[in-house]
Amino acid sequence: MFRPFCIIIFFFAGFSCYAQTARIPAFTGYAVPAEKEDDQMFSEKNGLHWVDSKQTVDYYFYAKKAGSLSIALLASNTKPGSVIALRCAGKEATIAVPSSKTAKSIHCITVSIPDSGFYNITLRAIKKAGNTIADIQSIELSGTAADIHYNPKPRRNAASVHLRYPLPDSVKAVAFYNEITIPQGADIVHSYYMACGFARGYFGMQVNSASERRVIFSVWDSGNEAVDRNKVPDSNRVQLLAKGEEVIANDFGNEGTGGHSHWVYNWKAGVTYPLMVTALADSATQSTIYTGYFFIPELQKWKLIASFRAPKDGKNLRSLYSFNENFVGLNGQLQRKAFFSNQWIQRENGSWKEITQSSFSYDATGKAGDRIDYGGGMDNGKFYLWNGGFQKANAAYGDLFNRPAANLRPVIDWTKNADSAIQAGKEQQMIFAAVANHTIDTTGSKEGVYYQILKEGAGEGFTANDTLTVFYKGWLLKDGSVFDQTKEKPATFPLKRLIKGWQIGLPLCKTGGKIRLIIPSGLAYTIRSRSKAIPPNSVLVFDIEVLGVKKG
Repeated sequence: MFRPFCIIIFFFAGFSCYAQTARIPAFTGYAVPAEKEDDQMFSEKNGLHWVDSKQTVDYYFYAKKAGSLSIALLASNTKPGSVIALRCAGKEATIAVPSSKTAKSIHCITVSIPDSGFYNITLRAIKKAGNTIADIQSIELSGTAADIHYNPKPRRNAASVHLRYPLPDSVKAVAFYNEITIPQGADIVHSYYMACGFARGYFGMQVNSASERRVIFSVWDSGNEAVDRNKVPDSNRVQLLAKGEEVIANDFGNEGTGGHSHWVYNWKAGVTYPLMVTALADSATQSTIYTGYFFIPELQKWKLIASFRAPKDGKNLRSLYSFNENFVGLNGQLQRKAFFSNQWIQRENGSWKEITQSSFSYDATGKAGDRIDYGGGMDNGKFYLWNGGFQKANAAYGDLFNRPAANLRPVIDWTKNADSAIQAGKEQQMIFAAVANHTIDTTGSKEGVYYQILKEGAGEGFTANDTLTVFYKGWLLKDGSVFDQTKEKPATFPLKRLIKGWQIGLPLCKTGGKIRLIIPSGLAYTIRSRSKAIPPNSVLVFDIEVLGVKKG
């Protein structure tokens, strides 16, 4: 009595194990060439509305095992006569699309899946009837190989993937340096390759369209507004302090809000680009100034992208990371890849520390299991990330990667500034305008430094090799804000350790005298965020009284 019952249960259990079915939604496909961003070719409501016979359409799935796979389409066309071809696993079949107002199931082909792995189904138009090739709701699979993984969601973007760089809390990082290389063929449209990410922002390179590429640096506002920056109070808003020549700065929203900057620049695949972000924390005001710098290899010069003051912060760089992002899903079937190398952080005391470890992670699309084609690792001394392309993952969430130390500490020469010539012209006009408006006056100029003798000195002269004792006051020509000054006691320092403008201009004054120096940024702090009160590209004005000189 019991034996037949057991046999029946075994039979049906075996059938449910081997006779699988799956239905891939038609809205998850990819057109080649891709449709326009505002096109409704794919939609969750209507599936695939296919009208262009020059486009083929691909669907991707991962077969978990070998076996037989029967493929059908749930499709229709209000006009009779459309014919399409379906290809999978090396076999192709031709199908007449049924004339109907509602979708009908059409068996297309049965193929043999030789092994587990990714496969694709390609549809191409042979004949178009009326205005439409076909309206397709889904691809229906059955058979012993129909135990598959596929993306069930209308979001067709590849999963974003990240490298996170561990940094002990005891390390006070004021700069993060990283080098990024996009290999040939991986510079896909709608990609953002981000090198220098941190708790309040991100900095990297984007392929914005087929004709435009950008360098992007953005910093988030404080607060919880996720969409509309107009709803962010001034107390939470990031403030733009400075930007490079031809850099566009504005707002962003819909992924948090904040200050955005980008520079249109035709960066190239196969070329390595250094990027660096710096942080100047001010615990008193609980704000931090974040500044992004991009190195232009063909000029061998650094370029300021932008400098932002972030409120409700007051901390150094933290939560460092890099990522690959496919930000529009039209071509989410293509693989993106980036190499990240020679990572360093600079500490508050000026010393540098190399980063040789990273950990792998991915976004909500990866966590939900919608896309499983991603990976990362270490190759030839560099970390790398890849996403998309429907290839088998080679990394798991939390995997640690280690690279050998390169011992190539960054050497930053801020005087080699890509915008220096243009900036110098602008600053000269600013100085002339200030003189014309009687904001300042000058006795003359020397090597680009303008000066006015406020009091003739009767004492000895001096050179840049001497040590001086002085009273001074410094302010910005732009708005008159004082950034530094002595108070009751004078300051003493070797002149050669100070900015170039002091070394050039101060010897024009003798001991006991007083001089005003108007110093362009190129002879001061150039594109550096030197302090919370001195933004990049600042013209500085100093009143200096020389009290004493120690020779040599």
